[in-house]
Amino acid sequence: MTDNIVNWILLVGACLLCVSFYPIQRLIGQLPKGPLRRRWNDVRALILFFIAGYVSFTYLYWLKKDDNFDLIVPAVFFLGAVLVLFVGTLALETATEIKRISTLQYENITDHLIGIYNRRYLDRKIAEELPRVRRYGLPLSMLLLDIDHFKAVNDNYGHQVGDETLKSLGKLLFKKVRDTDIIARYGGEEIAILALQTPVSDAGDLAERLRRAVETSIMVPADENEKKPAIKITVSIGVTGFDQQVTDHHAFIERADKALYKAKEGGRNRVIVFENTL
Repeated sequence: MTDNIVNWILLVGACLLCVSFYPIQRLIGQLPKGPLRRRWNDVRALILFFIAGYVSFTYLYWLKKDDNFDLIVPAVFFLGAVLVLFVGTLALETATEIKRISTLQYENITDHLIGIYNRRYLDRKIAEELPRVRRYGLPLSMLLLDIDHFKAVNDNYGHQVGDETLKSLGKLLFKKVRDTDIIARYGGEEIAILALQTPVSDAGDLAERLRRAVETSIMVPADENEKKPAIKITVSIGVTGFDQQVTDHHAFIERADKALYKAKEGGRNRVIVFENTL
């Protein structure tokens, strides 16, 4: 009875060791060429050695050659200890490398001042979404927001106050839009919001809520020591929605830009939804 249990344990253990090759092999295939990939190849070699020792032990056990156990058993356990240590160390190095790569990717698509996405990511996201909404008939809208007379804020209070104003605006927008919406710095003091699965009518309502929220909020508190008043701003917003006349992401952005221009031309602090007559 005991021998049967041991035999099953040895057989299952051998199967598990063989199966362990699959995730390691896939991981190696996904890693770029370099030191990290070579070290995971070393792990694969260690597993091979461990399997060889395990198979040798199993073979000797089945033959009942107990006199050889004195060498095989310590070797198997030693290789197991080395393998565990090596895998643990390498897993930590791999996690650190993944974190470094993720940080680089985040910095590559993020505006460092406001903490929102940058123009590069916005263009890429729109280019990805347009074929999807065209194929499945999903709604897609975009808001293009510009701070009214932002140059006066920089000129009167300095660029540091201007930067704080942009940061506060970014935080306010984050609170007011959905997690699925994409907020990106379009350029200068212009901010774009890509509203996924949102009809243009709903996007217009969102734009009006954002306009009122900005108008009634303090972007930078007053500084009594330096005798600086609280900074309040207004924004003009252009809104557009996807339809079959949109040929590419450049045309989509251009429509929002035209609506924004009309909002500023009409007196600022207002929302204009794009129409083909603009």
